[in-house]
Amino acid sequence: MNIIKDSFSIKDLENLSGIKAHTIRIWEKRYNLLTPDRTDTNIRTYSIKSLQKLLNISLLYENGYKISKIAQLEEEQIPVLVREIASNKNKDNHALSAFKLSMLNYDQVLFYHTYNSLLAHKSFREIFHDNFIPLLNEIGMLWQTDTISPANEHFISNLIKQKILSNIEMLQSLAAEKRNRTFVLYLPENEIHELGLLYVHYELLLNGYISIYLGPTVPYSNLTEINATFDNIIYISYFTVEPNRDKIIQYLENFNNLLLTEDNPNELWIFGFQTNNLSKSELPERIKRFDSISTFIKEL
Repeated sequence: MNIIKDSFSIKDLENLSGIKAHTIRIWEKRYNLLTPDRTDTNIRTYSIKSLQKLLNISLLYENGYKISKIAQLEEEQIPVLVREIASNKNKDNHALSAFKLSMLNYDQVLFYHTYNSLLAHKSFREIFHDNFIPLLNEIGMLWQTDTISPANEHFISNLIKQKILSNIEMLQSLAAEKRNRTFVLYLPENEIHELGLLYVHYELLLNGYISIYLGPTVPYSNLTEINATFDNIIYISYFTVEPNRDKIIQYLENFNNLLLTEDNPNELWIFGFQTNNLSKSELPERIKRFDSISTFIKEL
């Protein structure tokens, strides 16, 4: 069975390339840059080859090539110019397109080739901030607009997860230098989106802290043993899906009453989509919300 998505709507192309559908139609009509197929009801559909070409055209266009000039290029010249740009000043845009194609084609070879080409001149930390965070932000939008399937999202997320884990492993044999507080990382019940939390774990280890990673779907009632074992704990969690907006305030109040008591100095630091609309006034005193990993790193 062919599991690769090989037919795209013009809206899919807009979402994946950032080029407006109206502009794509103009480029088709005026410059014959793409040749869509048509359904029985005369709706445009595009092949994976057309998508790849549009992503390449988009990169050339963003780097100062006029669309009229691109239209005059031979078909085989376009990827050659893209590779030249990628090898000079703009590897990040090329990498983002390559990672998206890897996701759509379930192509792990392309993922590793792209990652390794970035690793030749960047640290893992730089790759995560410059490439993986923009990619994950786009994936969220693409999933919401039905441009990609959950299978696409899981495929690329697991490849990124492997890279985070391999870099965490290299740090875990190092003794913690900063022992004045202990970080305990967990995801609440029914929450499985752990890429952000895993990367926070990496940053804590990189910065010399004690970091204990408990993983997904941990009831907060299970953390009482941690409270009894360590002093000065900072719990860290990501609320991407759960607890949802109707339950989050109650969840935080229960956590506060059980684990952030008067007999300890512990705190809870939270991230994630479900926390976006929380104001500081709604949060118990020792619970802090972060907008991004970057702001968290500054706090360290």
